[in-house]
Amino acid sequence: MLTDYQQVIHELSERIVLAQKPIRILDALKWDNQVQEQFFKHKFKKLPNVTTAYYLENNPLQFDPLKKIEEFHEIERSIRRKLGQYSGVGSMMQRMCREYSRVVEMLLARGTPHFTEISQELYGSSEDAFHIGAPTLKDLATVVTSTLANIKNQVTTQADVKSFTSDDAVTILREKLGNYFDERDQVRVELSDGIIADASAGADRIKIHKGLMFSEREIRIFEIHEGWVHLGTTLNGLSQPVCTFLSKGPPSSTITQEGLGIIAEVFTFSSYPGRLRRLTNRITAVNMAEEGADFLDVFNFYREQGIEESDCYLYASRVFRGSTPDSGPFTKDLSYSKGFILIYNYIRLAVQRGLVNQIPLLFLGKTTLEDIHILSDLVEENIVTPPRYVPPQFQDIAALSAWMCYSLFLNKLDLQRMATDFKAILH
Repeated sequence: MLTDYQQVIHELSERIVLAQKPIRILDALKWDNQVQEQFFKHKFKKLPNVTTAYYLENNPLQFDPLKKIEEFHEIERSIRRKLGQYSGVGSMMQRMCREYSRVVEMLLARGTPHFTEISQELYGSSEDAFHIGAPTLKDLATVVTSTLANIKNQVTTQADVKSFTSDDAVTILREKLGNYFDERDQVRVELSDGIIADASAGADRIKIHKGLMFSEREIRIFEIHEGWVHLGTTLNGLSQPVCTFLSKGPPSSTITQEGLGIIAEVFTFSSYPGRLRRLTNRITAVNMAEEGADFLDVFNFYREQGIEESDCYLYASRVFRGSTPDSGPFTKDLSYSKGFILIYNYIRLAVQRGLVNQIPLLFLGKTTLEDIHILSDLVEENIVTPPRYVPPQFQDIAALSAWMCYSLFLNKLDLQRMATDFKAILH
């Protein structure tokens, strides 16, 4: 039985959940198969025929955008009136309303340069700094690309061979995730030919791209990233009795979500050079588009790496979906690396400052870093329940703390100086 205060929060939360329901960002931005067919028909010499009018004709929004923006404004006003200006949970919900309003404005701007401007505001830019004087995501891509070139052909094993069909992947993941999640949560794994990515997590299922071949490493990534993180946090959010909005993710939570996915891959030793190359290529591709490159430039960037032309098209279209082939990128793909850096450093600082018990709260639902301190208070007030599903590496705070203690020290060492000192043994 909810208290009067909890009931007010729950009602406002449900209004947000209901209001965001028809907003499907990726569905509103995707290009149909005909665009790809025409691009290949012209032998990769002509920009895809995607204009502002294309989105209106092929992907009309399933709601009135102006009314939807006003709906979120009204919910935001109700939150202030009922919870007060300085309520912690109220501030979280108000920010969600503002973000969803901006998302709708971004969708209204599809096919225009303004689309990229709002995308950069919501998901970031490859040139954003993490703090004054810090390297940017663009710099990260440069460092990782250079390092990967040095270990090329030295780390490939049988686990990298694409020997599993999409059907095999479905069977394997059903078994593994069936062991991870409780019986009461009927998680499904199924084939789909309607997704761009190799795998995609929804509210209660994982979709695997039909007709592809996967390696053992790739299937492990699906298990960790799509299963443990994306599905796990969704189910944790859905189990909240009061703050039901935690099951839904605005753009700010996308950065946390993808960052958690990548850091879980790293902490479980599931990531690998090919995975890093794909992620850093996304940064480079977005940066190219931010600096004026068009679809052909990005397509050829991937092609020069020996990637199959169908995949080159897929990767390039991820960059320009929602935009036109020559008017700036959709920057969501920066979320993976940006989120990883932010979360890794948050964990280090949480250990340093004795806040380790807050780390598992990252998995409460579709959270954001800036809300963790509020969520900690809400757990103590019994307004939010602790997460049911937390990956083992984040449950064992002792082991995680040990790792981060060493990381804090290692960060103080000058790697260039050590490279000089180690010169005699680095042959």
